[in-house]
Amino acid sequence: MKETVSLLIMAGGASSRMKRSLKDSSITEELKKQAQAVHKSLIPLGVNQRPLLYYLINNAVAVGYTNIYLITSPENKAFHDQLAYWKQRQIFADVNIRFASQHVPSDREKPLGTADAVEQALEQYPELQKTQFTVCNGDNLYSSAVFQRLKEPRKAPHALISYARSGLNFPDERIAKFAVMDIDSEGFLKNIIEKPAASEVEQYKDTTGEIRVSMNIFSFDGALLYPYLKSCPIHPERNEKELPEALRLMNSADPQKTICIPVKEHLPDLTSAEDISKFEVE
Repeated sequence: MKETVSLLIMAGGASSRMKRSLKDSSITEELKKQAQAVHKSLIPLGVNQRPLLYYLINNAVAVGYTNIYLITSPENKAFHDQLAYWKQRQIFADVNIRFASQHVPSDREKPLGTADAVEQALEQYPELQKTQFTVCNGDNLYSSAVFQRLKEPRKAPHALISYARSGLNFPDERIAKFAVMDIDSEGFLKNIIEKPAASEVEQYKDTTGEIRVSMNIFSFDGALLYPYLKSCPIHPERNEKELPEALRLMNSADPQKTICIPVKEHLPDLTSAEDISKFEVE
């Protein structure tokens, strides 16, 4: 397997849930204004006031990713401004950072979802259809260790990180909304179950007794994935084409091609306004 050096970061959403939560949050008015003005991955965090996007790219670059593709909306001036700021200060000077624009269909007001985001990126950069790449959310701070695991040689063309539910330091009500993974005895993905009922969760424990959840960080073979991005149906409730559904379709048609890589660690994220003040970064 050729070494993975390309990372796609999905940052094209409208941050709607975050912005809805600002009104009732306890953060300062100045921080509310900043959060309202930009995508949540660009909100200044911590003592050094660097955005989550900085820390995310830094963790990936630390283990050898050299090509970063930011999937954003075409109206992404704030992202361009951020990259210009970094360039001026020689930050990520040795990294090739490109933009992929997720265009909204003429009959919609919002983007068509994560599968559509990756599909558009692969069409704008056809070289991704011929290689392995990692793809992740732009509002989660995945660790360098996790990025490294997805670069290591493996016995399958695709992989995803399976987080131990017991290692995630989130409130129970948030954890209950995470997708649970059904994994076979050899470590291959059988299925991803969205928001299973509490009475069903126990049946999906892996061989170590852990319940594993997907936090939307994957490694794919572009040539094998692309057709399933194209054919991915629109979810009847969320009205979007979702990357986990494209993976489910691919896995159903060609099983035991997606290996689950177990980790047990917390994953900092920015879901609500309260997460901003709680975010711990160096």
